[in-house]
Amino acid sequence: RSFFRPSLENLYDPFLMTDMDKAVERVHNAVVSGEKILVYGDYDVDGTTAVSLVYSFLRRLTRQVDFYIPERYDEGYGVSYKGIDWASENGFGLIITLDCGIKANEKVEYARERGIDVIICDHHLPENELPKAVAVLDPKREDCFYPFDDLSGCGVGFKLVQGYAQRYDIPFETLIPLLDLIVVSIASDLVSVVDENRILAHYGLKQLNSSPREGLLAMIQLSGLEPGHLTIDDIVFKIGPRINASGRMQSGMEAVELLVTKSFQEAYEKGKNIDQYNRDRKELDKRITEEASNILADRGEIVSSKKPIVIYNKDWHKGIIGIVASRLTELYCKPCVVLTLANGLATGSSRSVQGFDIYKAI
Repeated sequence: RSFFRPSLENLYDPFLMTDMDKAVERVHNAVVSGEKILVYGDYDVDGTTAVSLVYSFLRRLTRQVDFYIPERYDEGYGVSYKGIDWASENGFGLIITLDCGIKANEKVEYARERGIDVIICDHHLPENELPKAVAVLDPKREDCFYPFDDLSGCGVGFKLVQGYAQRYDIPFETLIPLLDLIVVSIASDLVSVVDENRILAHYGLKQLNSSPREGLLAMIQLSGLEPGHLTIDDIVFKIGPRINASGRMQSGMEAVELLVTKSFQEAYEKGKNIDQYNRDRKELDKRITEEASNILADRGEIVSSKKPIVIYNKDWHKGIIGIVASRLTELYCKPCVVLTLANGLATGSSRSVQGFDIYKAI
């Protein structure tokens, strides 16, 4: 019954999540004191929607808030020293990380040495030792007994916002416009659409169809979709890949700018750029996959053996090799690592098949 008749009343109390009290109080102290807050997130769909959600909420409460998305090629995944330095140089006293940070022990210590507190909002598996942040919100941490542990990164950000609103008497109805971002993250990040995600996806899809934010409306139109009749599949195959293309081909900052603007004209112009990035991504994806397949066709012994595929080309685009690894894994039904050259180092992405853990094998 609860699955087929989801209700917002059945969302869990955010304070069931370990460290939520600490996180809410630290954010509130920053808001009331006028301290500068930096909302920091990953460059994929989950990260950019999470940053957009938390930033959109906080800018109602304070003008001292900004956002930051690391450059895929210059800074890499997650919290970066460059990002912390930028925050320090610009006077930020609090960083809220979204969809990243759970393994950033050294980076959090680096921020602390520069007088910056960090709140981590993540949904990835932590290491044995958690970062020494002011608060670590992650339903997958061993000492967290939150009833549902498969939230997206954007979902964890929403729980922080929900907790703040609940503690400081902000009507829940004011959070409804944020739900269109959550359904985009849930669909694109392929988390399970059950339990709390089912509720958030259901009402997020209603919001996306009835009153989407300007940036998402622009993406809907540019994707050739019909407003008011969107499905989860439309997000997975049309909207999500376009937002992802921004971080793959250029900068995830542009995706957040798209998602937080209140001007449809500005959103449409940014959306056209992102739509072009997606076209470029498709062309590169096709070309690199063909190049890799041709190399493997000439090395039949690799394909026919039981060994995983490891393939390298210094000229391949770093933002595309993850997609290529997925395609090769599907094509050859075996684990695959695709490598390229970036900043003088070989860097790559890996994909595996059911029953084989590449991480443990390494």
